[in-house]
Amino acid sequence: MHIVEGGLNDPRVVALLDTHLTRARAETARRSAHALDLSGLRAPEMTFWSAWEGDAVVGVGALKRLSAEHGDVKSMHTAESARGQGVGSALLREIMATARARGMSRLSLETGSWPYFLPARALYARHGFVECGPYGEYREDPNSVFMTLALGDG
Repeated sequence: MHIVEGGLNDPRVVALLDTHLTRARAETARRSAHALDLSGLRAPEMTFWSAWEGDAVVGVGALKRLSAEHGDVKSMHTAESARGQGVGSALLREIMATARARGMSRLSLETGSWPYFLPARALYARHGFVECGPYGEYREDPNSVFMTLALGDG
């Protein structure tokens, strides 16, 4: 597997992002879905990665700069056929390393509180993220779980 920055113009990546957006919105209460569409992922404060196994895209993830010190993990998704193979961990490590290299001292994320999102929450917890309150423009929402990680030199 290799991870590359970019890929938003590749139809295979767009298809996986469409799957992510559709599933995230289907598994979340109507006003609680925060998954980004392509225009949101193309914003200047975003950095996007795609993970590949040969010529198949197996995962995606993004980093949104909230401030000089704080980043937001966005649009993490692993293709159904690649789940349990370390794709999410590899993407999350890439995002964490990039955030550190850019001088960020904190990463946060929002994910769903529903059972569908349990594997994602477990992934983040394995990498040191802990639950926290809302941050940035988020507000308290029973359908959301907010998590954060203090970035060391790691």
